[in-house]
Amino acid sequence: MQVSVEATEGLERKMTVAVPSERIETGVDSRLREAAKTVRLNGFRQGKVPFNVVKKRFGKGVRGEVIGELMSQSFYDAVAQEKLKPAGQPKIEPVDTDEGQDLKFVAIFEVYPDVKLPDFKKITIEKPIADVEGEDIDQMVETLREQKKDWIDVSRKANDKDLVNIDYLGKRDGEAFEGGSAKGTNLLLGSDQMIPGFEAGIIGKKPGESFSIDLKFPDSYHNSDLASAEVKFEITLNSVKEQKLPEVDEEFFKSFGVEDGDEIAFREEISNNMERELKSATRNKMKNSVMNALVENSDVSIPKALVETEIANLKSQAIQQMGGSASPDPSLLPDDLFRKQAEKRVVLGLLMGEIMEEQKIKADPAKVRESVEELASTYESPDDVINWYYGNKEQLSVIESQVVEDEIFDFILAEAKVTEKKMGYQDAIKPEDQTTESQE
Repeated sequence: MQVSVEATEGLERKMTVAVPSERIETGVDSRLREAAKTVRLNGFRQGKVPFNVVKKRFGKGVRGEVIGELMSQSFYDAVAQEKLKPAGQPKIEPVDTDEGQDLKFVAIFEVYPDVKLPDFKKITIEKPIADVEGEDIDQMVETLREQKKDWIDVSRKANDKDLVNIDYLGKRDGEAFEGGSAKGTNLLLGSDQMIPGFEAGIIGKKPGESFSIDLKFPDSYHNSDLASAEVKFEITLNSVKEQKLPEVDEEFFKSFGVEDGDEIAFREEISNNMERELKSATRNKMKNSVMNALVENSDVSIPKALVETEIANLKSQAIQQMGGSASPDPSLLPDDLFRKQAEKRVVLGLLMGEIMEEQKIKADPAKVRESVEELASTYESPDDVINWYYGNKEQLSVIESQVVEDEIFDFILAEAKVTEKKMGYQDAIKPEDQTTESQE
């Protein structure tokens, strides 16, 4: 087998491969003789069809199969011979497939880039420092009360935060417009579910009252037919409900699994959960900072094939989040919507792969077990969950990947410069983008 490789542009390579014709003819002959043992043709008994008849009838098709398989196998043999690492699937085009001639084909593909890791000691990572204070626990108790609230019918005028039930009909120039009406629909006042002014127009009205409000759709409204339109809504207020929060008592404590009904034990349980959340959120923030710094301090050539694959993965994830079978075809989503994120993921993957290889990082079985047990502890039957993970190689590999990622993170963190930043609990547990916004 003769192989020549040409660097065309960037990471792209053009490889020309020549395979001796004997390999083709031997493969075709062998496959035809095997087929002749069982082939059925009119006028001949099974297995008694002359070889030249079998070859004439099936030779062309079998030859095509053998050539296709030879090109595929020869490609991988050639890249191994040339010590190349293809990134993505190659585009293989036959050049010469004539009978009696050596098989020649061209494969165009990208290779993985050489990855130079940044100096981790020059990376600065900010570590959030926060404590769970008494007022944080108080706020969490109120949040839990909100989760258990009831709605009570009232006859008074509607106020902000009330749950109202309404009928409404929207008209534009005296004519009802599509999507502008509903009967018996619930609406939480102050939730901003409706266009500006709609919910405010209900405040101060009493159950059973009918009224109308004049409004204008926002200029940027998603339905261009209604953007900037002046409309009138005819509304009937069917009912008003106010929220009733549960008392912080023994029954409330038991509803969250604190069986002894003790407030001290309840607050301690909340505090422990908040501490776990704080620890997890702090680590995730630092991990994001490490990964961002890794990308920002690196200069890596990106294989287009890997980016396209990652874009396809991101599209599929987006479709699943939209609701499965009722969602649009992934191909309808524009690639550019996901390109930046895909490129970042590819760069991170290349950098982390290089760190793994350089530092010989592998998934520590003890840490994998610890991670599985931690996940299992949140279920009623932890042992069943643990056995399920260890009986499912695909799911266990996900945990192993997470453990390796944590190992890489810890390695970089040990090398980097870490500065501490004191902040409140709420800021510490917010996702990075929300924290940034609150500080601006």
